[in-house]
Amino acid sequence: MNFRLTSALLLGLAGVVFLCSLGIWQIQRMHEKRAQLDEMTAGISEPAVPLPASFDREKDRYRPVTAEGRFTGERLYVLSGQAMIGAGVQVISVLQLTDGRRVLVDRGFLQDDDKHKDLTVTEIKVLGNLMWPRDSNQYTPPPDAKTGMWFARDADAMAAKLGTEPVIIVAREPTGDGIAAMPVDTSSIPNDHWGYAITWFLLALVWAVMTAALVWRIRRQKA
Repeated sequence: MNFRLTSALLLGLAGVVFLCSLGIWQIQRMHEKRAQLDEMTAGISEPAVPLPASFDREKDRYRPVTAEGRFTGERLYVLSGQAMIGAGVQVISVLQLTDGRRVLVDRGFLQDDDKHKDLTVTEIKVLGNLMWPRDSNQYTPPPDAKTGMWFARDADAMAAKLGTEPVIIVAREPTGDGIAAMPVDTSSIPNDHWGYAITWFLLALVWAVMTAALVWRIRRQKA
């Protein structure tokens, strides 16, 4: 077997194996995402309970809770946007409970033009879901020092900034002041990994056909 034929076969085999491995990885990601969505759905659908005294970040993630107290006026803004509406912010406010505890509440979306207005709602009973958001990654910039704008929700960092417990209650219902609630749900989380897997497997098939055609040409030239 000559060098060209051997090289073509090895390159073809390596390409098919690599592309198929990407397809298999996407199938694994599809099952992982499905498990995550099932976990979210199960957690969201549980009956709401009063805010517990302590939390387990894995067991209590998405747990529906109620919390009664007053907004202190301390808040942070996270850069956000809404389809058909435009740019705006997510309002993260400090809620001081009747027993003195302080927690964070994601009140929802406020349009960009309204982010400087006074928020007047104080006494409130919040219905929401416990969250420790996984919004940030290694490419997320730190909060802007000049504007105070955040670019992702981070329960630990925000709690340290505002002096609260490291947990966020994402409001299910409007909390007033014209802020649109952004409740926890699965509708905005795509699970497109099956489509990606098919794409990689089709590319593997194309690569195999092209390799076969090249091998045929080399053998024909040799003959």
